[in-house]
Amino acid sequence: MEYVYAALILNESGEEINEDNLTDVLDAAGVDVEESRVKALVAALEDVDIEEAVDQAAAAPVPASGGAAAPAEGDADEADEADEEAEEEAADDGGDDDDDEDDEASGEGLGELFG
Repeated sequence: MEYVYAALILNESGEEINEDNLTDVLDAAGVDVEESRVKALVAALEDVDIEEAVDQAAAAPVPASGGAAAPAEGDADEADEADEEAEEEAADDGGDDDDDEDDEASGEGLGELFG
């Protein structure tokens, strides 16, 4: 998350979001900077209007339960297909309980990808 925060700081201060500026902000914050993550973020934000994205995120409804938001109507079919594929893969799996533990363990490090 600190990479995204650094980009937001640059945007708020009117500075260009580029690799050098992003690296400088992260260095100043004491973050061990990974060049590949900096490059990926700069490339991802290249055509993004950050102000618009922040405004849209602030206006998005938040579910009361804290769970994931329901897919939009156009995405419902895709979500159903994804659920069916996941069920088929689980059925093909043979029902090993060890695989469930592996899936849980692999998800634990996901937060490390983004800070």
